[in-house]
Amino acid sequence: FPSHDITNTFTLFVNDKGDNLKRPDWTGNMNVDGIEFRLSGWIREGAKGKFVSGSVQLKESKNTEYSKPAAEGEDMPF
Repeated sequence: FPSHDITNTFTLFVNDKGDNLKRPDWTGNMNVDGIEFRLSGWIREGAKGKFVSGSVQLKESKNTEYSKPAAEGEDMPF
C-alpha cells in the first residue's frame, strides 16, 4: 500500500448508539496540521431542516464523556 497524507482531512462514521440516546449519531477523526482530533456529531432538526451539531476533542484526551452539542444557530468552534 502506498502511504497517503491524511493531514487536514476528516472521516466520519455512523455510530452505534446502542440503548444510549445521548451517544453521538456520527463519530470520527480529524487531522489539522498533524494534530489528531476526535469528532462527535448529533443530527438535529431545526426551522431550516436537519443539521449536524457536534464537538471536537484532542484525540489524546482521556475524557470519554461527550460534550453537549450546540443548539441551532449557536456558533460552532470549528
